[in-house]
Amino acid sequence: MAATHRKPLSFWLLAAFFALFVLFLYGPMLAIFVLSFQGPEGGLTFPLRGVSLHWFAKLWEGIGTVDIGAAFRRSLALGTVVMVCTVAMSLLAGLAYRKKLPGGTPLFYVVVASLIMPSIIVSLGIGLMFRLLDTGLKAWLDAHAPSLAEGYTTLLGTYSSGLGAQLTWTLPFGLLIMFAVFNRFNPAYEEAARDLGATPWQSLRHVVLPLIGPSLVGVGMFGFTLSWDEIARSSQAMGDFNTLPLELQGLTTTVTTPVIYALGTVTTVVSFAVMGLTLAVVALIRRKTQRKGL
Repeated sequence: MAATHRKPLSFWLLAAFFALFVLFLYGPMLAIFVLSFQGPEGGLTFPLRGVSLHWFAKLWEGIGTVDIGAAFRRSLALGTVVMVCTVAMSLLAGLAYRKKLPGGTPLFYVVVASLIMPSIIVSLGIGLMFRLLDTGLKAWLDAHAPSLAEGYTTLLGTYSSGLGAQLTWTLPFGLLIMFAVFNRFNPAYEEAARDLGATPWQSLRHVVLPLIGPSLVGVGMFGFTLSWDEIARSSQAMGDFNTLPLELQGLTTTVTTPVIYALGTVTTVVSFAVMGLTLAVVALIRRKTQRKGL
């Protein structure tokens, strides 16, 4: 009779710890999903009072004076711009660091330092810098172009200070990913392309980019998702128009119905949709690369 192998007590303890960790990590999200489908008489806590899409309809109609639709579109647009900038800058930086770059080490530490600085301090610093620029520019316009000074408001905005604040968060991650990618990249592929007469641009386009394409897609996903839920670094740098996370943060103190859960469900679904699209694009790139025999 074959001997049975019993798992040690340590296995069950670690399994229980892991289960509690998963519950702690995803339990609140699942609770929000469930509560967002409360009936019209439902509240912010369990038990459920009916099941319906009532609060999603209320969300579609709008929440008081807050234009959720505009904030949603603003966050999508900003996240897309952040994604493109993160991918482009991370790729260029990764290519530059493949060779000895004068001043590269101090520049690297300057970029990565933003990860360890408190986010609210970064946001306050960016907001203060742009307000100082406003003061200087307003004084210059008053002295040299009074007609323009009358219509001038501020340089603070979604695609100026807001974009810069979010890039201080996304670029270090993109740079670190590209360092890891190029550290494992085999330069023999480029050498073979050059031996066949390819120019540096052709080698980059037809050899390097297809090979690192999945990693670039991952960098883009990081850029978008980090921008999509960013609050601290955006809090003092967005100017007059808030992103969806900032509006959501403000609503938590005023909205007392499950419509806030419906909003949370919608934003989470968007995040999962971005991740699903990313995985599909990565799979497509890998399939095309395998067909080319790279």
